[in-house]
Amino acid sequence: MKRTLIASALLAATTLTAHAATPAADTTVVLVHGAFADGSSWDKVIPLLQAKGLKVVAVQNPLTSLADDVAAAKRVIDAQTGKVVLVGHSWGGTVITEAGTSDKVKALVYVAAFAPSEGQATSELGKDYAVPPGIATLQADAGGFLWLPAASVAANFAQDVPPATAALIAATQGPIAAQAFADKTTVAAWKNKANYYIAAADDRMIDPALQRAFAAKIKATTITVKSSHVPMVSQPQKVADVIIAAAQR
Repeated sequence: MKRTLIASALLAATTLTAHAATPAADTTVVLVHGAFADGSSWDKVIPLLQAKGLKVVAVQNPLTSLADDVAAAKRVIDAQTGKVVLVGHSWGGTVITEAGTSDKVKALVYVAAFAPSEGQATSELGKDYAVPPGIATLQADAGGFLWLPAASVAANFAQDVPPATAALIAATQGPIAAQAFADKTTVAAWKNKANYYIAAADDRMIDPALQRAFAAKIKATTITVKSSHVPMVSQPQKVADVIIAAAQR
């Protein structure tokens, strides 16, 4: 009898542990990078998520149009067998707003990101705010793709990381088709999802006040970090903590 009671107690404890672990264990974090970046922009966050037992996939956006980037994100989402926490940085916020409608997506995490409503283009979103310093330095190539000079990456995009890291960001940046910023969303996934927002207080690419307005609009669980436009590089643990909370909900 005693042995049976002990076995029952152990089984109950195991079951509770399994239930507690399930929300994260069956969740994949899908990371969507922004303009002037690539999937490596998440390289400091990914190990922190994996250490918690989460599966992580970083999307490689072609940065050729909103539709192309959404298609890239959706391919990754569709390939997952469990639930998804969809994370977008900067321009990636517009992408996840359009791509995050799948029933697999249980939460959206915006990292210093745009959060448009349906029918809005990214280029419209900051019209009531001063042009951020970094945006004023954008250069266009002959094909209509926008890129940031290395000096502006160091001064405006990632001013709170070591110079070598800023140089690496500049060297690996992904130029974006200027026309992509005029592409309009057709849906707003945040209307039907749990939302989180990480606002960057020292951002020189997206006005911090605009970020706070986005967070309020989507009724997000919000934290503000004292960082540049790339908190996932300069403060990866804080970014990871929010993503982990979304995965464990």
